[in-house]
Amino acid sequence: MASALLFQACDQGLKYPGPLSPEESLKSFRHAQDVRVEVFAAEPHVIDPVAMEFDEQGNVFVVGMLDAYKPDSVKGKGRIVMLRDRNDDGRADTAIIFADNLREATSVLPWNGGLLVAAAPHIYYMKDTSGDGRADLREILFTGFFNKNEEAQITNLQFGIDNWIYANNNGQAGKVTFSRKPGADSLSMKGWDFRFRLDRDQFEATSGRGQYGLAMDDWGHRFYTQNAEHISQVVIQKKYLDRNPFLPKGSRKALQNISDHEAEMYQLTPAPWWRAERTRQRNQRFRENGLPETERAEGRFTGGSGGTFYEGELLPAGYYGNVFTGDVAGSLAHRDVLRRIDSPYLKAGRAEGERDREFIASTDSWVRPASFTTGPDGSLFMIDMYRQHIETPLSIPQELQRGMDFDAGDKYGRIYRIVGKDAPALKLSKPDLRNAASSALVALLAHRNQWWRLQAQRLLLERQDRSVLPEVLAMFRTHPDARARLHALYVVEGLNLLTADLVKQAAMDKEAGIREHAAILAERFSACRNDLIRLTGDADAIVAFQATLSLGDLSGEDVSNALAEVMSRQGASPWFRTAVLSAPAGSTPGLLEALHAKHRFFNDTVSWKSDFVSDVAGVVRQRKDPAEVSALETFGQLMKASGNLVWKRALDKERSDSLATSKK
Repeated sequence: MASALLFQACDQGLKYPGPLSPEESLKSFRHAQDVRVEVFAAEPHVIDPVAMEFDEQGNVFVVGMLDAYKPDSVKGKGRIVMLRDRNDDGRADTAIIFADNLREATSVLPWNGGLLVAAAPHIYYMKDTSGDGRADLREILFTGFFNKNEEAQITNLQFGIDNWIYANNNGQAGKVTFSRKPGADSLSMKGWDFRFRLDRDQFEATSGRGQYGLAMDDWGHRFYTQNAEHISQVVIQKKYLDRNPFLPKGSRKALQNISDHEAEMYQLTPAPWWRAERTRQRNQRFRENGLPETERAEGRFTGGSGGTFYEGELLPAGYYGNVFTGDVAGSLAHRDVLRRIDSPYLKAGRAEGERDREFIASTDSWVRPASFTTGPDGSLFMIDMYRQHIETPLSIPQELQRGMDFDAGDKYGRIYRIVGKDAPALKLSKPDLRNAASSALVALLAHRNQWWRLQAQRLLLERQDRSVLPEVLAMFRTHPDARARLHALYVVEGLNLLTADLVKQAAMDKEAGIREHAAILAERFSACRNDLIRLTGDADAIVAFQATLSLGDLSGEDVSNALAEVMSRQGASPWFRTAVLSAPAGSTPGLLEALHAKHRFFNDTVSWKSDFVSDVAGVVRQRKDPAEVSALETFGQLMKASGNLVWKRALDKERSDSLATSKK
């Protein structure tokens, strides 16, 4: 028995290296030359950290998943700690346990003087009402989320500029209920992410399949991390797809991988023995079976985690608006620069100087960058779970688990502060926005750091103080910073004082991001009908796309004509075709007639046009409206009489497919 244990210990020592101290591990970092990295917190104050947030008073809360990769019988060891730096040396020296005995807690978000906490199957509201730093109020707000795999559960609570709170759900199945609406039906979560508003008691599934990492830029565009896809964007919201139950399956895409460099990464650590061996075995099977596949054990994203929008000012100027993503398997932090292209989505690319390297990469294989956050001072913080193994045992063949200690690291954890190399030393600020006057919060909507802007907006939403309306409207109408104007617009929305006139003003704004939100808000006002029609022709593709989606809730000849205009300009884009098809008015014979009469749509026979015509015909027949079916037949005869049988075949193609399907 003793010899067997000795063999196992030696076996593990040869295959897997041991840990380093925080200072030694920091020396293993290779990072961009214009930044400085320093230890902000480490064990024993933080253990197994996966997320970190600052509340409106500057308090630092860290989520520790101390029950990660442990058997179900010992789950429930997670905790949230509040860090203190009592001697002002820039490093946390005290941790107060805010909440413990949590099962697989993953995320926190300040709300109403307390914290929202994601810990599947629940989202809690927790608050310290006695002032001792420990939560004595613990309310389950939502329950029913999937909780069978700690790597794929509800997480990443984020307050959006649109006053909704978003969370990643990885598309996992669940039946979610809301304790404050006990009579409401449960919400099916399979295939979707989640969002809710506590100011209006609303909750719903939303497009997305984010795993761990949710980034939202200044304009509310939502990006998520999903293991091998380190940055993808939500392009179409679920509600637009849902309004046409007959939308062809190929047109139901809502998400886009926006990386222009795919999954390539430049890690400095070799693949762990178990992964290298699993890859060797798989490649051998591929060869034996004559298959062309080849798997790589390293050098490609497999553990993408924690995608975060950097919103501060202590990194050099070009870093604002970048998205930082860790890869926990590659012991690195990756940086993406977002750029607008002529498309409904953005594009993410490597920064200059990082074409063949990462923003941060470590030679210490225990480094596990799980997430990031921006502090009130503008620093970027990297949360390092620091473990020997970061893979769930569910993903590793049993025979390769010999010598693996999945608990190795359950006494460690590090948080690093990343700033420009000449930035001042860290001193934790105490903004105390909780006690600030509402007028002071309005002024902060124009702060250059997004953290301050979002905190101010959230607090104004919670307070519902309508006395600040004149100041907010003045900011919306005159402030030179478009970001401040957008925050002000949504403060008005949150106060339930939004009007059609304000939306009309937003629709004329010189900033594309504000015009985009004007299109979204215009859905509420019939008086904004003509504004939506005009915005479908906006020079900015994202604005035109959103306006097309928003217009789709309306009907009428003017709407059909506008959608036909969109098809004539943008129809080559599958995203715009989906936007049109999702609309009731975008899948009718009337639309085809408008395209024929006014846009010479049928003068050439490119494949995307015939596909679109077939899709429209298929939707019409599935809707089974007698008047529409008759009009479609009449249009088909018109196409036949014109002598171009391509269009007649396109109109009949879906009918044949439907008949074949119905016979099976």
